[in-house]
Amino acid sequence: MLDLSSEVRHALATNQPVVALESTLIAHGFPYPENYSLALELETLLRDQGVVPATIAVLNGRLKVGLTKEEIHYIAEAGNLRKASLRDLPVMVALGLDGGTTVATTMQVAHWAGIKVFVTGGIGGVHRHGEDTFDISADLHALTNYNVMVVCAGAKSVLDLPKTLEVLESQGTPVLGYQTDRFPAFYIRDSGLKVDYRLDDVSQIVQAFRMKEQLEIPGGLVVATPIPVEAELDEVQFDAWLQAILTEVEEKGVTGKDVTPYILSRLHETSSGVTVQANIALIKNNLKLGVELAKAYCVGGN
Repeated sequence: MLDLSSEVRHALATNQPVVALESTLIAHGFPYPENYSLALELETLLRDQGVVPATIAVLNGRLKVGLTKEEIHYIAEAGNLRKASLRDLPVMVALGLDGGTTVATTMQVAHWAGIKVFVTGGIGGVHRHGEDTFDISADLHALTNYNVMVVCAGAKSVLDLPKTLEVLESQGTPVLGYQTDRFPAFYIRDSGLKVDYRLDDVSQIVQAFRMKEQLEIPGGLVVATPIPVEAELDEVQFDAWLQAILTEVEEKGVTGKDVTPYILSRLHETSSGVTVQANIALIKNNLKLGVELAKAYCVGGN
């Protein structure tokens, strides 16, 4: 069921740095052909820094770790590819289906493959009014189980961030801020909420992760790094866009796993593409940190 590309397999066997990437970003994060171009650019950026990219997806019921250009193009162009979250894997694998892996599923497959660093835009969390709907992303559940450093620009701004951090604390998931005391809010550098620990050096993050492994504490680490200053959105303007779209969500009865894609799509339209450019900037920034973490982890051996 688990298919590692020859490039990824060789890198892991010879202690070379590897960074996992999700395929939902390609399938649902950006329109075609921008999604295809971005996916290839991210892989090129990693290779140029001596790091092997491991984009993860479900194709023909196989858990693919490391994709060909043709496979990336298929995912980018498909348009209506399923989201493959934790609950979907048994059925999708059994029936030989295709899907773009979410943060949760990418964490799980990366863990199975032995990849220690995963770069994404932002993690999921507790949705607004989650105390009534119990709409909580499987990403938080995955963080309790899979031993991976998840590099992100915090959680998506559309979520209830205080409740998201409360769940992470309750389940024992450390939230580290790279050179920041504050938890980022995706498009916004400072959510006003504190991280558990500020660590200013990559080696400190890797030391903490290795100690967690030695102590046999299950689960991952959230490594949060803010969007670059020049790419940050104006908070007042963003909040105005978001509130208008949240009203639409309620009026149209959008629920469950459709909420976040709907909001992100409408933000793209409402902002005339400004949010997409910010998203790209923060992903590339996260990738830089992921490169450093993957290299630092390899220095100590596996």
